[in-house]
Amino acid sequence: MFKHAIVRRPGKNFADGLASFKGAPPDYENALGQHDAYCAALERCGLAVVRLEPDLEHPDSTFVEDVAVLAQNSAIIARPGARSREREVDGIREPLKKFFQTIHEIEAPGTLDGGDICEAEKHFFIGVSRRTNEGGAKQLAAFLARDGYTSSLVDIRAMKSILHLKSGVACVDDRQLVVMEELAAREEFRGYELIRVAPGENYAANCVRVNEHVLIPVGFPAIGGELARRGFRLVPLDVSEFRKMDGGLSCLSLRF
Repeated sequence: MFKHAIVRRPGKNFADGLASFKGAPPDYENALGQHDAYCAALERCGLAVVRLEPDLEHPDSTFVEDVAVLAQNSAIIARPGARSREREVDGIREPLKKFFQTIHEIEAPGTLDGGDICEAEKHFFIGVSRRTNEGGAKQLAAFLARDGYTSSLVDIRAMKSILHLKSGVACVDDRQLVVMEELAAREEFRGYELIRVAPGENYAANCVRVNEHVLIPVGFPAIGGELARRGFRLVPLDVSEFRKMDGGLSCLSLRF
């Protein structure tokens, strides 16, 4: 059961962050409203939300999930793979010290984005991507092993459709994964029950189990209906402004 979440409010220069989206830039006021609704949803799910102030030096910093990986007894400070995001970690150390006595850090030349890490109970899937290299992935695996977790590396470097592993897979129960079709045949996911997302709804693969609820982006009726049919209590949220910056629901918080 999650008890806490850490979020960071988007700054006025949010639209200056890294993005592959080619359409209209995000609307800042709409983004603030969507972020407020997201925080309120976390609170309705039973979490105490720690709200960090905007970090104007780092426009992408509202995607706070990328700067740390949290296990039950320790926190691992990431080392983001994009040079412009490297110093974002400076703003997460003190907040984490309030909750974790043991804090590890990924060291150079390893890189690691938290968006590449999918926790499935006592196992962690670690994506090796354009942002997380093998060195960073192996450092994380070693830290997790000290806490009694197993892990496996999932190489997605050849995939053009997603930036981070968690853009394509989410754990919604101890043995159930929501997964985009392009990842469904991967050997690493064998043994899990896969809830497949139709190609037109790939963005909704980034859903988030929060205690008795599943946060899901609005506008994806097929996967929403399937999850509801399986008995999950859905919390639909509009994160369209964050999607324009290549972000999703999981990116916006650290949950523990």
